[in-house]
Amino acid sequence: MNFILDIGDVLVEYQPVAFLRRLFSDEQLVEKLNNIIFKSAEWLHMDQGIYTHDEAIEMFYERDPELKPEILYTMQNVPDMFVPKAETIKLLPTIKSAGHGLYYLSNIHREIRDFLLAKHEYLKLFDGGVFSCDVNAIKPSPEIYRHLLEKYSLVPSGCIFFDDMEKNVSAAEKEGIKGVLFTTAECISYYL
Repeated sequence: MNFILDIGDVLVEYQPVAFLRRLFSDEQLVEKLNNIIFKSAEWLHMDQGIYTHDEAIEMFYERDPELKPEILYTMQNVPDMFVPKAETIKLLPTIKSAGHGLYYLSNIHREIRDFLLAKHEYLKLFDGGVFSCDVNAIKPSPEIYRHLLEKYSLVPSGCIFFDDMEKNVSAAEKEGIKGVLFTTAECISYYL
């Protein structure tokens, strides 16, 4: 069996509001920055590889020029949001030693991809994977699942995909991959 794992909220924390609250104590500012940055089309376009980090920052500035310092500070600190989820990471060697293939499939932009690959050693345990920014497609579009399957010659029925978003799980199932909605690491250990 091939285990395919999402990264955000499966392997690492991805909680923009909690992250913003660590940076700023003003709740209105947190809400504004969440809307300007993390809920924006530009954030998705970075994940899709359409915009660079710097291009997106310029667009965020245009939304609210008065918040330029706060926007820049947030974007400079974004890598700090991606804290590894220890309970999931702990399962990776078990997956490998049981003889399963191990892949990642993540909506993520270039700067975060580079940060994760440089700083998160556990990613070396993976047989491979696909970052959305590299293929200009984001989950739940069918193209990204098909790209992963084709790139590694994986048979859909021999794969199980763990993601924290129902729409991404459903999209995987439409491609013939068994999908599991991730809530805790126990979702993965159940299949070991």
